[in-house]
Amino acid sequence: MRDVPISSIGGLGSAGSSAQNGTGKPHFVAVTTLEDAQAVRCAEFHPDGKVYAVGSNSKTLRVCAYPKLLDLREEHVAYQPTVLFKRTKHHKGSIYCLAWSPMGDLIATGSNDKTVKLMRFNADNCNIEGQEVELTMHDGTVRDLCFIEDMSNKSSLLVSGGAGDCKIYVTDCATGTPFQALSGHSGHVLALYTWGGAMFVSGSHDRTIRFWDLRTRGCVNSVTPQTMTPGTKGNPVASLSVDPSGRLLVSGHEDASCVLFDIRGNRVIQAFKPHSSDIRSIRFSPNAYYLLTGGYDNKLVLTDLQGDLTMPLPSIVVAEHQDKVISGRWHPTDFSFVSTSADKTSTLWALPPA
Repeated sequence: MRDVPISSIGGLGSAGSSAQNGTGKPHFVAVTTLEDAQAVRCAEFHPDGKVYAVGSNSKTLRVCAYPKLLDLREEHVAYQPTVLFKRTKHHKGSIYCLAWSPMGDLIATGSNDKTVKLMRFNADNCNIEGQEVELTMHDGTVRDLCFIEDMSNKSSLLVSGGAGDCKIYVTDCATGTPFQALSGHSGHVLALYTWGGAMFVSGSHDRTIRFWDLRTRGCVNSVTPQTMTPGTKGNPVASLSVDPSGRLLVSGHEDASCVLFDIRGNRVIQAFKPHSSDIRSIRFSPNAYYLLTGGYDNKLVLTDLQGDLTMPLPSIVVAEHQDKVISGRWHPTDFSFVSTSADKTSTLWALPPA
C-alpha cells in the first residue's frame, strides 16, 4: 500500500462530487458500483485481493472481480463490476455479515434467518465446492463473524455473534461443529474482530468491549469506553478494529464517537467524532497508518494516525453514498476500499495515480 500523507488527498466538496474542487489534489473516485434491489450490508475482500464478496438484504451473495486500477483517472465513470459468482436466495433472510478464512478457502455468511452458512471456496474457478454447512445454534440475527486460525492443529475456527441470547459461538470448521458458547454480553453482539493468535474482541449494544482468549475459554478483560456524549457511561459499540500489532483498538459508537484504546496499557487514548451519526464500520488500513470509518451520515471518512495519537487527528471525507453507509473495507494491499450502503449499492473506491 502506498504511504500517502492525508494532506495530499483531496476531500469531497459540499456536493459530494469527486471532482477536484479546485484543490488540485487526487480524490478517491468510484471505480465500480454494484447495484442491488435492496440495501447492501456487507462486503469483504478475499485475502489475495483478486476478488471481493458482497452480501445484501435481497439474500443474494456475489463474488466480484477486483478491477484493474493502472489507468485510473479523475474523470473515470464508474461501471458495474464483473460478477464471477452469484447465488440468489443464499439465506432465507438478509445477509448481515460475511467473512473469509485467512487462507481464503472458506467463506461464511450470517443472516437474520438466525443461521450461519459455511462454504468451501475454490479461488481458481471462483466457485463454491461441496456441501455447505448450515449452523443453527444462534437464536437471533447473526450480526458479525470472524475466522481464527488454530495453529496447533492447522484448522480454522469460526467465531459468530449477534442478537437473541447474546452468546458468542466458536465453531470448528473442519467438523462444522460449534464447541464453545461464550457468555458475558447482556446486549446484542454487533461487532467481532481478531488480529491473529487466539485473541478476539467483541463489541455490544450493552456498551462494553470484551477481550476473549480461546486458550483460557473465557473473557480476559471488559471495558466500557467513555465516548463523546457527556454525562453517560459509554455508548453502544457498533464496530471494532485492532491494529496488526495488537496494541491499539478503535471502536465506533452509535453516538458518532470513535474511541482509541491502548490495549496493553488498558486505557482510552482519546475519543473524537469524525461523523455526525452512528459509526457502523471502522477499520485500520493494512499498515495501520489510517482509519476508515463509515457512518449513518452517508459518509466514509479517512483519519490519519501517523502523528501523536493524543492530539487532534486530521480527517477528511473521502467518499459519500446517497444513504447510510453500512460498511467499508480496505483492499489487503492497495490504497483502495469497498463500501456498502442502504442506497442499494456497493462501490469500490481508489485513488488515481498522482
